Amino acid sequence: MTVDFSPLIAWPYFAALTLAAAVLAALGVWRGVRGAWLRAAAVAAFCLAIANPVLFQEEREPLSTIVAVVVDRSQSQENGDRRAQTDQALEGLKERLARFPQIEARIVEAADGEETEAPSTKLFGALATALADVPPARVGGAIFITDGQIHDVPDVNQKLGFEAPVHALISGEPDEFDRRIEIVSAPRFGIVGEQQKMTFRVVDDGAAPGGSAEVTIRLNGNEIATEQAEPGTDVPFSFTVPRGGNNILEFAVGPVAGEVTETNNRAVHVLDGIRENLRVLLVSGEPHAGERAWRNLLKSDAAVDLVHFTILRPPEKQDGTPINELSLIAFPTRELFVDKIGEFDLIIFDRYQHRGVLPILYYDNIAQYVENGGALLIAAGPEHAGDDSIAATPLAAVLPATPTGVMNEKAFFPRLSEEGKMHPVTRGLEGAADEPPAWGRWFRTVDVDRPLGQTVMEAADGKPLLVLNRVGKGRVAMLLSDQGWLWARGFEGGGPHVSLYRRTAHWLMQEPALEEEALTARAIGRTLEITRQTIEGDPGQATLTYPSGRTQEVTLTQRDPGLYKAEVETDEIGLFEVSNDELTTLVHVGNVDAPEFKAAISTKEKIQPWAEKTKGLVRRLADADGPVDLPPVLPVRGAVRVADDQRLSLRMTDETVLKGIDSLSLFAGLFGLAALLFLISATWYREGR
Repeated sequence: MTVDFSPLIAWPYFAALTLAAAVLAALGVWRGVRGAWLRAAAVAAFCLAIANPVLFQEEREPLSTIVAVVVDRSQSQENGDRRAQTDQALEGLKERLARFPQIEARIVEAADGEETEAPSTKLFGALATALADVPPARVGGAIFITDGQIHDVPDVNQKLGFEAPVHALISGEPDEFDRRIEIVSAPRFGIVGEQQKMTFRVVDDGAAPGGSAEVTIRLNGNEIATEQAEPGTDVPFSFTVPRGGNNILEFAVGPVAGEVTETNNRAVHVLDGIRENLRVLLVSGEPHAGERAWRNLLKSDAAVDLVHFTILRPPEKQDGTPINELSLIAFPTRELFVDKIGEFDLIIFDRYQHRGVLPILYYDNIAQYVENGGALLIAAGPEHAGDDSIAATPLAAVLPATPTGVMNEKAFFPRLSEEGKMHPVTRGLEGAADEPPAWGRWFRTVDVDRPLGQTVMEAADGKPLLVLNRVGKGRVAMLLSDQGWLWARGFEGGGPHVSLYRRTAHWLMQEPALEEEALTARAIGRTLEITRQTIEGDPGQATLTYPSGRTQEVTLTQRDPGLYKAEVETDEIGLFEVSNDELTTLVHVGNVDAPEFKAAISTKEKIQPWAEKTKGLVRRLADADGPVDLPPVLPVRGAVRVADDQRLSLRMTDETVLKGIDSLSLFAGLFGLAALLFLISATWYREGR
């Protein structure tokens, strides 16, 4: 209740009037004038009436005390009975807080970090968000229900934004232990075919049994090594990068009986394989119109080192010209096909025929090069159907098709075969979907017997045009026409010769993206995109294995011929395994070095400093195999100055909200008039005596 003044005249005039009245009253009292005190009282009452005193009384309502309850819903809470303990504790805490009408509980459930971040448990961030609109004076405290693995605990010297206790109720069992593996250092890039070094470490958290651990190492799903590691010791490891693009290294340590989780018993590292410039040997049997198309294509690729030879003067040509007068260089056959043949990633014979340039033994050397992992492309013309065909040499052992000796001289539109519509080398070639195809015609092909491998393109009357085949560890392709240059020159609109030639060359060099039977997966946020490439028809369902070990059957839907896909929304973070038929692939959702997958044992240590600073309580929800036991709630008026090791102390707020104001003018109305009349009458009465 307060009194305020609202003068009926301006303050300067009121002050002057009051001063004059006080002087007159004082003068009368000083001179002893009869009735001076009554006159002074009447003047004072008159001045008070002009001052207009007003009595104000506020109507206030007490505000509730806000208590934040932050519930850990991260993936680590799935271990053991932690989720059940957390749910039971939350319900019990809601019931206990509801007994106090002046307490308002704010329940905040915090899951793993955002998709763009490394998955982690950020409970203090969730707390700050929950209390962002609450004045600090109204915060009674914060209660965390968690396993203690919090990854955004601020430094204890920082400020939380409120002065109230911080409590933690810890899920999980005491004396937990866990074995995990982590990658200490590893390169992000590596040259294909070269060795790379990295370091990993096995870590035992808690009361682990100790002893050495066996670590199985897989590269792109294939086991490449087994190492023995002492927990806590860095172990170096070297490997050779097998291919370009993504390479997934997986390190798996054997489980220990009784450990918290096996989820972190595997660690992965993704390394991008970078090819050095591909070395391609192009041998043209003679100058012809299509030679430039191959040369221009290979020279335009910055990733290709091209070695090109054209046979201009075969050995049988004898015109008497002295060798020292020729402007040609000798074909270094031994250097190319014996000494350095293993340095080439691809050998192309472009309209090449056996004319004595290469000794017959060298063809056998080329065949062995293919079987040992090399790549060979035959771009054939009329010479392949003649007597000097290289199909009549030991090279025939690796060729997928044998010529009949006949040339098919007939105009045709190159078409994709049924296999070609599904094969990644030819699927989706621009113009292939039209009938006839939206590209120019070719006019001749080499007739061959029934070929091995896959015939992905056909000529007139369904004759083979482009044949792909695997031989041993290597690959062979045969283009049974020398008319591709017509597309390069734009004849009848041309055609996709660049895409066709480039894809064929990269398939031969075992580009993973062009495998005809492949299973891949990638993560887009929390969504897994599974892709199955096949030329064998419907692959059926894929099996998805989650980091937690549970499995899910996924239906693959055909998107294009030979291409099946599926998308799966995941509720877990970590390493997923996808399998279909005999193919298996790994994909990691979230950051591969995410804090959520490291330490997994429940702990009080991380939040204990904040509890000690704010006079809070850190307590386990249950003992080993025991029931959940919640501490009672203790409301405290004023600041919490003493920690209570048995109860959850909460600071109750004194804050109120103004609901209304009642005002009463003291000298207004009848009361003021009566007081003035009384004093004036008393003055008159006194004068009359």
